[in-house]
Amino acid sequence: MEREETLRLEAYLKEKLHPSLRLLARDKTSDSVEVYLGAEFIALVYKDVDEGETSYQFQMTVLSEDIAGV
Repeated sequence: MEREETLRLEAYLKEKLHPSLRLLARDKTSDSVEVYLGAEFIALVYKDVDEGETSYQFQMTVLSEDIAGV
């Protein structure tokens, strides 16, 4: 994703989810960015362009070990 596009998406996610979210470019691919909450990696956001329309998919995996103590 282009830097300006990433910044707009980051601003949107900060407003909707949490002000401490950060998006960082990935080294080996340009169709997605990593999502961090503070120093912790929490998700990926994928860019999808289909028939001229662009959407973004927020993919977060939660392991059973992560929720065992909650």
